[in-house]
Amino acid sequence: MKKTPFYDFHIALNAKMASFAGYEMPISYIGINAEHQAVRENVGVFDVSHMGEFILKGPNSLDLIQKITTNDAAKLNNNQAQYSCMTNAQGGIIDDLIVYCLDKNAAYMLVVNASNIEKDWNWLKQNNTNKVEMHNISNQTALLAVQGPNAKTLLQPYCNINLQEQAYYHFAKCEFMGIKNVLISSTGYTGSGGVEIYFECQENAVQTIWQTLVNELKIQPIGLAARDTLRLEKGYCLYGNDIDDTTNPLEAGLSWITKWSKDFVAKDILLEIKSKGIHRSLVGFVMEEKGIPRSHYDIVDKDKNKIGYVTSGTHSPTLNIGLGLGYVDLAFSKIGTEIFILIRDTPVKAQVQKLG
Repeated sequence: MKKTPFYDFHIALNAKMASFAGYEMPISYIGINAEHQAVRENVGVFDVSHMGEFILKGPNSLDLIQKITTNDAAKLNNNQAQYSCMTNAQGGIIDDLIVYCLDKNAAYMLVVNASNIEKDWNWLKQNNTNKVEMHNISNQTALLAVQGPNAKTLLQPYCNINLQEQAYYHFAKCEFMGIKNVLISSTGYTGSGGVEIYFECQENAVQTIWQTLVNELKIQPIGLAARDTLRLEKGYCLYGNDIDDTTNPLEAGLSWITKWSKDFVAKDILLEIKSKGIHRSLVGFVMEEKGIPRSHYDIVDKDKNKIGYVTSGTHSPTLNIGLGLGYVDLAFSKIGTEIFILIRDTPVKAQVQKLG
């Protein structure tokens, strides 16, 4: 198992550890509900240094990004970021990612999922026919997500940019806690506001930033378990669960990041799917009866006919009910539709709802 640069800090805090995407990661510190509540109501810090970061440079860097991603990165100006996805030759989702515009038309950073670093890198290399300069800086980059309504207020005294004025999906490089060349981005995976902090993985920076956040500012470290409940309450997809190489952006509810005004891999295939119509759709749902939905549980109709399956499910600490995401036949995808989650062979009533 690989370890992030913050591994020793997690151990010192007696975090419950487990393997995730090839890394030994903290699952929880003081309990899922308490950590979840800290982020929703105050602030928490996540070690997400297992994520992958690629730098693309040169006059053809934007062309490569336009080719492999579905969103229109040409719209990005300096210090703007964009959610997107990469499609394979069949229109399936290779990965979802964030594109950062470091220098318009000349330099970009792609932030990809930890489990897909090697796959994504190889796909980039395969499609790099115009000699774009590529750098995989994943192992040299530390990443902390400081999330919650009080995140920016707490961090403001430690950086030389105005965090309160930084718009959603914008970023800036700055000096942070005395560390130079830190990238702070108003992005995150919780729906509670806050920032993500990228910096070079050097021992002094790692120690200074973590210890200031946790020991001085008393920000609660948050594990992957609460990260999952937080993203599910907002209906955010998790690669490998809700989207993968066999699901396409249209059925996954990602039409909004699929731009037909430009060319990209498998555009023609997706246009054909669009013209014929999708047969299933990824939906959010909440339980109307007691029960916790789990990944791979069948979704059935009132007569117990299978109409889909759960991709992600949990008990919501905020709402105190079960909720989840799943693919259902298109006829059952409308908001308000009654569906049933098959839990231990018992149909448990749920309703299709927009999460978030």
